[in-house]
Amino acid sequence: MIVRTFHSGHDVIKLIKVNSVIIDNKMFVIINCDANGCLFASMFLSFSGDWLFLYFNIKRHMDSNWSYNGTVQQSFAQFSGYFKDFPTIWLSSCLVGYGIYFAVGGFLHFYFYVGKRDKPDEWKCQPTKWLSRELELDEIKVGCLSLLSSNTLSALVVTYIVNGGPCTVYWTMDEYSWLWWFLQWPVIFIYQDYSTYWNHRLYHTPFLYKNFHKVHHRYKQPTAFSVTAIHPVEMLHIQICLMLPLFVIPVHYVPFQVIAIYTFYHGIIVHSGVDLKSFWWQPWQPDPMFHDNHHQYFHVNFGFNIFLWDKIHGTYRKKDRIYREYLFSGKGKPIHEATKEELVEELEEREAENLNAYRKTGYEKEFSEPGKPFVQEELLKRS
Repeated sequence: MIVRTFHSGHDVIKLIKVNSVIIDNKMFVIINCDANGCLFASMFLSFSGDWLFLYFNIKRHMDSNWSYNGTVQQSFAQFSGYFKDFPTIWLSSCLVGYGIYFAVGGFLHFYFYVGKRDKPDEWKCQPTKWLSRELELDEIKVGCLSLLSSNTLSALVVTYIVNGGPCTVYWTMDEYSWLWWFLQWPVIFIYQDYSTYWNHRLYHTPFLYKNFHKVHHRYKQPTAFSVTAIHPVEMLHIQICLMLPLFVIPVHYVPFQVIAIYTFYHGIIVHSGVDLKSFWWQPWQPDPMFHDNHHQYFHVNFGFNIFLWDKIHGTYRKKDRIYREYLFSGKGKPIHEATKEELVEELEEREAENLNAYRKTGYEKEFSEPGKPFVQEELLKRS
């Protein structure tokens, strides 16, 4: 592949050809699976096969057949060479992607939703409400369809890159400074999460929500299978945005891969509907209850891996406001402006929350205490 790098303001064109990897005549394929993730989405690249890069990093050599003279000149045959071995990469990506989707989702489903169904107060974010059997099957069907589109796009991009397509991925640790190797971790992570936040908000505008994102919000009590249950168009849009660093800034494959796996893991967890807490070393990471609130109340809590975006932009859920599917601002409506019918609905929603799923300290402290009195007090004023 052709990598454009920048040193002291000068363009340095490096030509690197990455061949298929064959060791002892046996092909090794390593695939990463992501949940978008919601999506996103995102979202996200893990399910889509992006860590096929690991497979193609084992053997590389310079290719004398390519030259650069200000523009890349190639025949159709040369261009088609960018997609050599695409069927194999695509099939491998799909097999592992669907395997992880059903393995992880299946484990969470049978361990909690089947094995502990009679004790939902102990683990479920919305213990009194469940998806219907019809919606459970629907989220798997939609999830598989979007996963197929995601796998296909990623397989195309990965095949293109590993066969020499121009990009900014680099493979050796010393190709850029060690400072940049460490700095790109937060750069990639913050870019992907912040862009996903804004893409998510974009899909919560009236037109895009009603025509695309509403598919994902059919599941008010999300499960792990809903992680990719997103409209395929939205899935592809968000995925393209997440892949931009591969063509814009120098990206070592290791940070990109690890971040993709991290996003994949939390994409499943935040959609699980299960009271699971993030680790002590993740002060930026919201718990599943944060995103469960998003599904329950629709246009609020848009962040995925960093809740700070919602705090900054005023879209973090507030106790003295109500949120409905028809309120698109992301800011909700003050309780004192709500109608009596809205207050009755709000009371029902708050009664469905598992207060134990909120943290007792920090940004969730106010929600760990009953929110019903806010609504009940306003209802008394109306009676």
